[in-house]
Formats: sequence, C-alpha cells, structure tokens
Amino acid sequence: MLKRFKRYIRWRSTDEGFTTGISQFESLVSKLLSIAMLIVIMVIMVDLALFLASALFNPSPKGFFVATLTDIFGLFLSVLIALEILENITAYLQKHVVQVELVIVTSLIAVARKIIILDLEKVSGISLIGLAIAILSLSLSYWIIHNIHR
Repeated sequence: MLKRFKRYIRWRSTDEGFTTGISQFESLVSKLLSIAMLIVIMVIMVDLALFLASALFNPSPKGFFVATLTDIFGLFLSVLIALEILENITAYLQKHVVQVELVIVTSLIAVARKIIILDLEKVSGISLIGLAIAILSLSLSYWIIHNIHR
C-alpha cells in the first residue's frame, strides 16, 4: 500500500500527472458551476412565474404596461443570460476551450438587459456614454471574432 502511494505521488509530481490533476480539478469545478447555474435558472424561472402571476392578478393602478413590462423583460433577459452562461460552461466541459464568441454574445445580452430596464431619469450622461462605449466595443469585438471564424 505504501509502495502504491509513493508511486502515485511520484506520478503526480511528473508534468503529465500534474496536468492530469489540474484537468480533473477544472472538470469538477465546471460541473459544480453547471449545477449552480441550473439552480440559478430554476430560481429565476420561479421568480418570473410569481412576478407574472402577481402582475396579471393584481394589476397596478398605473396599468400593466407602465412599470411591469420592463420588469418582465428584465427577468426574461436574466433567464437568457443565465442560459448563455450555462452554455459557456457546457461548451468548456465538452471542448475544454472558452468560446470567446459566446462570452461576447452573453455580454451583449447583459448590456441590452441593462438598457431595457434602465430608468433614464436616474442615470447620468456619463453612465449612458459608458454604456454606449461598452455596446460599441462588444459589437466590434463580436464582428471581428465572427469574421475570423468564417
């Protein structure tokens, strides 16, 4: 038993054994992140269902389309963002490569969500300029990556 343990330690200290250990650890972390993201998606879906039920059965005096619609869009986009993140993790598990195009698309969805739920009365001009620069940068990055992959 002690011989096997020494042989195992010797093998783990080689380059191949060490990189195998790192690969196994990355795989474990990715699987745990996938499970956590599934839980997040389920919680967001329950929150969306409760919000929709509440909005439909208890309409606000201002009307359904005033504040509720932006909240609903925000929740829908939160689900899409979570699904994109899950797809990123799944793609990493399958190919062991971070797919930059997926990351950029996820970022674009996140910025779009921010713009959709944005309250223009509470946001400064500098913040809007920052969002515009973020959209321009992400769009340009997506265009470059997309054209390279062709």
